[in-house]
Amino acid sequence: MAGKKIGKKREGEATTGSCSVARAILIAALLTIIGYVIHTVEAILTMNYYIDPAYFGVWSRVMMPAAGPPPMEFTYLSLAFGFAVALIYIWAYKVVQPALEGADGWVKRGLLFGALLFLLGVVPGSLSLYLLINLPAAIIGWWALSGLLIAFVDGVLIAKFC
Repeated sequence: MAGKKIGKKREGEATTGSCSVARAILIAALLTIIGYVIHTVEAILTMNYYIDPAYFGVWSRVMMPAAGPPPMEFTYLSLAFGFAVALIYIWAYKVVQPALEGADGWVKRGLLFGALLFLLGVVPGSLSLYLLINLPAAIIGWWALSGLLIAFVDGVLIAKFC
């Protein structure tokens, strides 16, 4: 199964553009780590929202079952969810890749794909959070900004390696 390809290989396509299941798993692991680091930096920069007692009731029981730092379960679930999302992004890239072929080079294709991820995922999610969760717009803006950075990084790396 490790040699199975995700998406179809087009005639004349270079082998560096292929994305075996094993390669997709490695890329997803890399994207998971990068996303986790970006989210950790963002959390440090916005820590005042997380430690403000006015917002304690907003956080999930997984993230904050009691006052204090999140338990390891939260970290494990964050990594697992990040990995699953990365695999979905890799699959989505292979689906939309033919539409991106007009862009010159993998960097432009990756940035276009990252913009697509941001516009279809982060923007609607951020708008929904603003309507549904009692949090200041500023932290939702920070989350959207880190989501934009992750979308571009993910897009470029997926375009490079798949």
